[in-house]
Amino acid sequence: MGEERGMTRMLLDCSLSDKLCVVQEGQYEVVIVPALLVGAFLILLGVILWLFVREQRAQQQHPGLQGIVPMPPSRGLSGEAAGHGGNVFVPLKETSVESFLRATNPALAKLQVPREQLSEVLEQIHNGSCGAIYRAKMNTSDPAKPKSVVVKVLKEPVGLHEVQDFLGRIQFYQYLGKHKNLVQLEGCCTEKLPLYMVLEDVAQGDLLSFLWTCRRDVMTMDGLLYDLTEKQVYHIGKQVLLALEFLQDKHLFHGDIAARNILLQSDLTAKLCGLGLAYETHTLGVISSTQTIPLKWLAPERLLLRPAGIRGDIWSFGILLYEMVTLGAPPYPEVPPANILQHLQRRKIMKRPSSCTHTMYSIMKSCWRWSENSRPSPKELHLRLEAAARTADDKAVLQVPELVVPELYAAVAGIRVESLSYSYSIL
Repeated sequence: MGEERGMTRMLLDCSLSDKLCVVQEGQYEVVIVPALLVGAFLILLGVILWLFVREQRAQQQHPGLQGIVPMPPSRGLSGEAAGHGGNVFVPLKETSVESFLRATNPALAKLQVPREQLSEVLEQIHNGSCGAIYRAKMNTSDPAKPKSVVVKVLKEPVGLHEVQDFLGRIQFYQYLGKHKNLVQLEGCCTEKLPLYMVLEDVAQGDLLSFLWTCRRDVMTMDGLLYDLTEKQVYHIGKQVLLALEFLQDKHLFHGDIAARNILLQSDLTAKLCGLGLAYETHTLGVISSTQTIPLKWLAPERLLLRPAGIRGDIWSFGILLYEMVTLGAPPYPEVPPANILQHLQRRKIMKRPSSCTHTMYSIMKSCWRWSENSRPSPKELHLRLEAAARTADDKAVLQVPELVVPELYAAVAGIRVESLSYSYSIL
């Protein structure tokens, strides 16, 4: 009733022919609605800015997490495999390199090698952004029998973060312990700068270079046979699987199984190296965004950024068998590296090479099953290789007539050609 009176009063104040009276009735809506919309927009903008500022402050308070892609815990492994195993020290309370070295030296006391024992540098193997890698002589208790070792030197000038990472890798090797199919830590020099990591020397070099040399018309060189039979492929493969079983027992995975990351002794004893990913996932629980693994060796779940585990290593092991039986050919030669995921999603795998027996190809295919749980474990695969080796040919050598052009290989394989020029590339 009151509203009707108000309306009547409004209309009585002007003549019926006045058009402004008609507009006045909706005037308040024209003003209020846009004002409400503008206010809501400003509030939303303020919330977005507040969230952005809070994120920036969080990153400043935790700079160690920048540039790191989080990785979920590995399926089927314990929480230790996802990091926080408690075996690698990171005493962050130390604020200088000198105080950090003093605080951590007691834990590494048993590994210390007097610097004067490293008497002679034989050659520089590599000079990278983090430091140089040398082959050197280390004096032993018998002066007449010095030992050849590989020395990794942390580049100077160096900051606290680099020192923490370098010493963390040394203690990770200490945590792993000894295994005949892993490159062994011989000791370290960490009481003062420059810092040294001393490793076992596997002078014959990496498996990929060995495979390429097997393509040449060479029988022996420096005491190492440069011929490879089917039975020897199984022999090398079984040793790599023993190393993987050892890592699995410690709730670890390797993450980069490939011929370039396997070193050979003169008796064809295989030594798995390239444990950088194993260190990062054990210590930090994440894989650094700076770690670049060639796509053609990765299992589908790795390409899809799903949790990684030992069954992913089994997929890569199948690629390793392909590398050996083809004497170092790049995998999926007809597929560009960027298209490998789409190729695998169509459930396509590599065809059987002409030099590969049906038995070996069957083992490869079991490694390349799309479902992780359908692939064999390292122990199961080891038993299959042992059975296959009993009837394998130990007389006819594998032959591939074409020599390898490193630049062409790198382009097809999707790797940097510089990474082919030295061993011990990732320590």
